[in-house]
Amino acid sequence: MTSLKVKTIGIGAFVLVVGAVFIAVQYTQKSDHVSVTDLGRLSAGSLTDYRGAPVSLDSFRGKPLVINSWAVWCPFCKQELPDFAALQSEFPDVVVIAIDRAESLEMAKSYTDSLGISESMVFLMDASDDFYKNIGGFSMPETVFIDSGGTIVFHKRGPMTLEEMRATVIQYLQ
Repeated sequence: MTSLKVKTIGIGAFVLVVGAVFIAVQYTQKSDHVSVTDLGRLSAGSLTDYRGAPVSLDSFRGKPLVINSWAVWCPFCKQELPDFAALQSEFPDVVVIAIDRAESLEMAKSYTDSLGISESMVFLMDASDDFYKNIGGFSMPETVFIDSGGTIVFHKRGPMTLEEMRATVIQYLQ
């Protein structure tokens, strides 16, 4: 009887480990070429700009987009946001958007003001955190590259260097 319990526990543990590895691999892989027929679906909820005006991602339809999900509490975001501002300067035909994850406008704007980048690209607020949820957010930060046809062509989980950003824009958005 004891031998049967040990075998059952061993098989159960093995199944759990294999399942956890499978899930981890699925969430850490970069997804390529995911169709987004409605950019509004990605912004379902209430995106607003720093003035409090509502913004839909549909208003950027037809343009290549780099959309980064960030938060003040994320140390990688502090390193990455100035690089996104530089990317916007280098690739003016690509719209770079940074969407804050459910923090206050005062907190987010004060943060980007302190970095000197508030006017360097598009900053949006997502009070409901819907964008992050709709891209299947799993880590911080997360960035999606969307071609002018509205297709997510690259999804990066975790931080990016400016060199990675440039290479991804050149590979997928030009």
